[in-house]
This record gives sequence, C-alpha cells and structure tokens, in this order.
Amino acid sequence: MTSPANQHSAHAGNTVENSTPAPVASAALKGLRVLDLTRVRSGPTCVRQLADWGADVIKIEAPVDEAQFGGPRHGPDFQNLHRNKRSLTIDLKSPAGVAAFKRLADTADIIVENFRPGVKARLGIDYATLSMTNPRLIYASISGFGQDGPLADRPGFDQIAQGMGGLMSITGEPGSGPMRVGIPIADLCAGLFAAQGILIALFERQHSGHGQWVQTSLLQAQVFMLDFQAARFLMDGDIPQQAGNNHPTTIPTGVFKTSDGHMNIAVTGNQIWQKFCESMGRADWIDDARYHNAAARSQNRAALNAEIEAITLTDTTAVWIDKFNDAGVPAGEINDIGQVFSNPQVRHLGLAQPVVSQERGATELVGQPIIMSRTPSTIAAPPPLAGQHTSDILAEIGYSAAEIAAMKASGAI
Repeated sequence: MTSPANQHSAHAGNTVENSTPAPVASAALKGLRVLDLTRVRSGPTCVRQLADWGADVIKIEAPVDEAQFGGPRHGPDFQNLHRNKRSLTIDLKSPAGVAAFKRLADTADIIVENFRPGVKARLGIDYATLSMTNPRLIYASISGFGQDGPLADRPGFDQIAQGMGGLMSITGEPGSGPMRVGIPIADLCAGLFAAQGILIALFERQHSGHGQWVQTSLLQAQVFMLDFQAARFLMDGDIPQQAGNNHPTTIPTGVFKTSDGHMNIAVTGNQIWQKFCESMGRADWIDDARYHNAAARSQNRAALNAEIEAITLTDTTAVWIDKFNDAGVPAGEINDIGQVFSNPQVRHLGLAQPVVSQERGATELVGQPIIMSRTPSTIAAPPPLAGQHTSDILAEIGYSAAEIAAMKASGAI
C-alpha cells in the first residue's frame, strides 16, 4: 500500500507555479504530513514537536478571523507555538470545505485535534470516518478528561486539571491553601504525551501497515505527572501534603537564605549528606542522633533547616554555590526568567533560537531541548499568516486554479 507521504508527494506536478515550499526544520520527520486542527496550548504543543522535527505541518484555520484563544497572532505565545508550519484556511462547516479537508486527509500521515469529544463526529472528520479511506492514518485526540466516561463532556482547562489531578494539593506552603504551579503543566504534558503516542504509532505502523487512534487528556497527563507522589498513595496509602520549597522525602533539600538572596540545596543520600556537613563546617552533624540518617532528618527537619540557614546567611549565594558544587553537593541559583536566558550554560545550549517573525521582525523563540547528532531541530520558518499557503496546498492535492478561485468566492476557504 502506498503511504500517505508518498501519495501527497505524487501531487507535486499540480503545485502552482512559485508555490511556497514547506519548511523543513529537521531531517528526522521529513516526508510526514500532519494536519493540525488544534488551538490554545495542549494541541499546539503536540504539533510543535512534529513541526520542529521536520514534518510538513498544515495548520487548519477558519477563513474568517477568529479570536485566538492562545492570544493574538503577533503575541509571544502564538509565535512560540506555531513556527515551522504552513497555514490553510478552510470552513469545516461547509460541504466544499469538508470535502477538501477529507481529500487532504487522504494524503496525511497524522491528524491532531483537541476539540470537545463530540465535535469531530458532528463535522464528519473523526478517526472512524477518515480511516476508512486512509487506513494508515494516525489520528491524535487531546481532550480535557478523555474521549468517554462520566466527565468526558466537561470543558477542559489547565488549572482545572491541576486541581482535579491533585497537583494543587501538594503545591505551596503548608496550610496556605491550594496553589497552582507557574506553568500550564497539564496542557504541556498532555501535548508532549500525545506527540510521544504519535511517534509510537508511527513505529508500530512500520510493522502492521495500519494507523490508529491515539488519545490522551489533561487529566490523564496531570495524574501521570504526580509520579512518586501518586506511587506513595497507591502503594502505601500515604496522601502527600504541601511541603513548600522543601522536598517531601529528601532532607535537607530546599531553599535557603544567603547574605544576598536565596539558593537551592539538594542533599540526597548519606554520601552527599556527609559531603554537605563537611562543606558547612559541621562534620559533627554526621553522627548527631537528630540527623544521622534520613528518618531522623525528616523528623527534625525544622531544626536542621534552621541550623543550616544560620550558616548560609553568613556568605553570598555565589560563594556557597561554588563551595557546594566543588564538594559534589548539588546547589544552584534561583533565577528569574531574564537571568535564565542570560545564564552562560543556557546560552551555550542554544535554547533561545533566532527567527524573523512576519509580524514582529527579528526576534527569538524557545528551541527544542533535545540535541541530535545527525538530525538537529531548527526554526526554519516563523508562524504563517492565516491562509498563507491555502492555494499551494490545495494545488498539491489536485485542485485547479479555477476550483480554488470558486472556493474562495463561496467562502469555503
């Protein structure tokens, strides 16, 4: 069976003259076609992983201006989520628009959507429908709470998932009430897990020849990200509580004041504990009955933290960090976002990538945090203008110039 990637390349002869080629950000996923039906954050996070690693991503948008739930098109959020894509405007509520989308879907390897669960079936673009003519299709759905079940129809939002998924109950200072984390972690993780699921399905398709429906949700992602806190409950019946800046089980690990600010210290295991005590000039703590093992340090956490901070207050953050790291004790600065991107190691790793935005001019976006020796990721193109590639893409799947003009006139694209 011909793969969708080969099907869509076969239409190259129909491409309009001087058409804009798809950006190729990497050789890793080159040749894969992805249709992006997503909005807001979880879905675009998923699709960004595919675009940044070289897939031909086509962002499907409405022909008329709609509010961008992730902020304005020229805003930092939209710009960072939608690079390395092409844009096709199409009305999925019109028969001609749906027909064009289905024709395009027959050439696709992957479709990603984050509609409410019932929307795709009402539009007639659900996995069951599209896989009938494209059995190799991998169709990824991200929702708030799952595609079925008692809460499936609830609208999903990151902070709702953080609360329902338990994260807010263990975040913040003890007794301060529930606290969200400072990033949309349920959205981001759901998007990353969906991308991982797509890559798993692509690998499996090499053996079976068939695609499949990949599903995840904000709630599933958030519960999974509870990780060892969830394991504490499932295995021991322990319900973790808020611990603030203190690590809930590894002591002493937390934030400590210095003479000019704050720093993080992470002491794990007895070997590092001994190095820490020696670095602090308190080798006597090693044999102190209050602190000599993890259980004792947990029981006497407040007293130990107070003794540590009385010493760290005597010198600067930089002095302590150098001293601890030289001794093999993990310690680090607590940076604001500006300090993060001026950090020499962050600059060395290339996490801020240059791009020339169509709306903003020369700027920078956050690059991929993965280094590949042969197929690195780049920002090959800024986010597209709405509908910038509509004519090119329709021509690639066989529409004539006259048909494209008629669809524009009818409002279908």
